[in-house]
Amino acid sequence: MAVIDVAGFVADIKSQAIDHGFHVHDERHFVETYSLRQLWEVDLHPEEACSGPIDLHLSLDVDPRAMLGFEDEVLKLDDYEDPPPGGFSFPLLFTWTLPPLTRPPDLLVLATELAGVGGLDLPVEVSAIDSFASVTDAPERSLSVVARTSIDLADVYLNNDGSISSRLDRCKHVSLFLLEQASNWLDDV
Repeated sequence: MAVIDVAGFVADIKSQAIDHGFHVHDERHFVETYSLRQLWEVDLHPEEACSGPIDLHLSLDVDPRAMLGFEDEVLKLDDYEDPPPGGFSFPLLFTWTLPPLTRPPDLLVLATELAGVGGLDLPVEVSAIDSFASVTDAPERSLSVVARTSIDLADVYLNNDGSISSRLDRCKHVSLFLLEQASNWLDDV
């Protein structure tokens, strides 16, 4: 018997995302048969961006070694009131996508602004890729905005939703900031 219900945890994340003003569109669950590693993906966007251009992709990487190690430590506890062990976590990524930008922003300025919006709860990375359809075409710049964080398994075990709630709140702020700025970067917004 598993001490952590990962499917229930992902359902809680989706419910909290809806409470924070996101629309959930899709969920995928992948299991690697050899290692039993799991990947949960959820596609969502802020309510204000129903007509585009921003999407948010959430992915939770479930490492079976971390989960089994945590379960072993929990089963060693003498009493159910003992605090669960620390040091076990799953990586959680938030990835924002936008269509190719006609007037891309200065990446350093954007990274600095997003650092203030994401705060310490949600450190945000900004990068860009220039694509050329053919040699004679102008480049199309795609922006990549990623926030990497981790979920402590002790919080999942105790059903402590506070850390997810604060991250989703920051995700909402980052999403709205990107949505506001998108009109400057795209011709058709």
